[in-house]
Amino acid sequence: MDRERNRKVGNRYLILVLFIICIFGCKDDKKIVIEEIVEVIEEPKEILEFGFNVNDFIVKKDTIRRGDSFGEILERNHVGYPQIFNIAEKAKDTFDIRRLQVGKPYTLLCAKDSLETPKCFIYQPNLEEYVVINFQDSIHAYTSRKPITYVEKTATGIINSNISETLEEQGLSSRLAYKMADDIYAWTIDFRRLQKGDRFKVIYTDKYIDDTIYTGVHNIKAAYFEHNREPFYAFEFVTDSAKGIVDYFNDEAKNLRRAFLKSPIKFGRLSSRYNLKRRIAVYGFRVKPHRGTDFAAPIGTPIMATANGTVTRSEKRGGNGNYVKIRHNATYQTQYLHMRKRKAKVGQFVKQGDIIGWIGMTGSTGGPHVCYRFWKNGKEVDPFKQKLPEAKPISDSLKVKYLNFIQPIKYQLDNIHFLEDVFEEQNQPEHTIKQNDNLISLNY
Repeated sequence: MDRERNRKVGNRYLILVLFIICIFGCKDDKKIVIEEIVEVIEEPKEILEFGFNVNDFIVKKDTIRRGDSFGEILERNHVGYPQIFNIAEKAKDTFDIRRLQVGKPYTLLCAKDSLETPKCFIYQPNLEEYVVINFQDSIHAYTSRKPITYVEKTATGIINSNISETLEEQGLSSRLAYKMADDIYAWTIDFRRLQKGDRFKVIYTDKYIDDTIYTGVHNIKAAYFEHNREPFYAFEFVTDSAKGIVDYFNDEAKNLRRAFLKSPIKFGRLSSRYNLKRRIAVYGFRVKPHRGTDFAAPIGTPIMATANGTVTRSEKRGGNGNYVKIRHNATYQTQYLHMRKRKAKVGQFVKQGDIIGWIGMTGSTGGPHVCYRFWKNGKEVDPFKQKLPEAKPISDSLKVKYLNFIQPIKYQLDNIHFLEDVFEEQNQPEHTIKQNDNLISLNY
C-alpha cells in the first residue's frame, strides 16, 4: 500500500515539475498569436452607362424590330397600358415615341425583383446620342450624348496603284482618301489619274465615342500631296467662325476650292466627253452631237451637285430619264441625266457635294452613267474647256492671320518623313536606330 501511495505521489510531483519547467522554459520562445480571420467583401465597382450604375439594375438590351412600338416593348416587360400612356404623355415634349426606327438599339433598366419591372427606357438613334425616359419615381425624359474623344494622327503613303489601296496596306481608313479627294484636292488633283510614285503625308484627327468606339476620320488638319513631282500643300482654316465656314488653302493662302467640282461622282470613269461631231453606229453613223459629259459608275452610285445652287427641274422626261437641273447663278446651270432615283426637289437650295440622286439607266442610255450637262449664258458647253471661277479668296485682313496660323503646322508637316526616306537614312552611319525608330513612328 505504502509503495503504491509513494508511486502516485511521485508521479504527481513529476507532473508538477514538468509543468513548471514548461512555463519557465517557454519565456524566451516566441509568443503564439491567434489571428482573427475576417472575410472582406468588396463592393462591386460602379459600371456607368448612360449615366446609370448598371449594377443596380437588371439590364436588357435589344434592337427595335419590325412591328415594335414603345408600348409593345414595355407591355411585354410587364408594364400596364395605363402607365405606358402616362409615360408617353409626359415624355412627348422631349421625344416622340413614334419615331423609333427598326434596327436601332435600346436598353431597359429593370428592377431586381421577380417581375424584373422596367424602370428606365434608353433609345439610341445614332452612335453619339441617346434618349432617356426615366420612370423610376417621377417620369422625366431627356436627351444626351456620349463623351467624344479626338486623337490627332499622321500618315504617309506612296502610290503604286491607287490611294485607297495604299491606305489599306497600312491598315488606315479609306475615309482619308475620300476626304483628300473630295474635301481638299477635288479642284487641283484628279485622283482617277494619279501616277505611280505620287506620294502624300497628312495630319488628321480620328474620332472615338466613349474612348472605345471608332467612328472614323473626323477632319484633316493639313496635307501635302506630291503629284507628278509637283507639291500641293493644304491647310484647314476657319474663315468665318460665326457661320462655321471652313476651307482649305495652300501655303501661299490661295483657296484650293473652285466654284465647280470636276465630276458629279466620286471615283467614277469618264466614259464619253462633250463632242458635237460624235457619230453613233445605232443611228447609221450619222453625226449626233453629244452635248454632255458622261461619267460611268455602278447603279446606285450617289450623284453630287457640282456647285451651290437652286433646283429648277426634278422630273422624268423622254430620253433624259430621271434628271435634275440646277441654276447656280445668272451665268451657270448644270443638269444630271439618267438617274435611277431623284433626291433633290424643285425650289430646294443645294450645296456643292450634296447628293441629288443616284446613278441609273432611265431614258436613252446603253449603260449605267450620269450625263452631266453644263450651261454658260444659256448655251451648253464643254465644262472641261471652261475657265471656271475660283471660290471666294481669303480676305487681306485674314491672310496675315492665316500665314501665322499655318507656320507651326507646316513645320510639323515638313518633319513627317516618308518611309522610303527613312530607309535611306538607315543606311547612313551617322543615324542611330533609335532616331530612325522615332521617325518611323511619326507615320502612324
